[in-house]
Amino acid sequence: MEKITLSEQDIVDAVCLFHAKFKHVHPEDVEVELLYDDARGFAAEAFINGEMEPYNTVNLITAIRLYIEEQLHRDAMSARIVLDLHDEEGIIANIEWD
Repeated sequence: MEKITLSEQDIVDAVCLFHAKFKHVHPEDVEVELLYDDARGFAAEAFINGEMEPYNTVNLITAIRLYIEEQLHRDAMSARIVLDLHDEEGIIANIEWD
């Protein structure tokens, strides 16, 4: 079983790439803030030119899957992705393949 961990910056990059792809802008034009709330769980806000679009946990996982496919060149559909709030590292994604 192979395991990797995506850092908080990797997750921000994943959301930037995902958002840019579907909004037809450059990833560097997207600003992302990752959030965690005990009631709502993991979330993010993506900003382009001052307009905000919210991302829930499912959207974050979808963005990470695209990142895995396009940046890591791995099979994203067989990956188990678990988001975690780490005291020192912030929001991270633990990913496993069988």
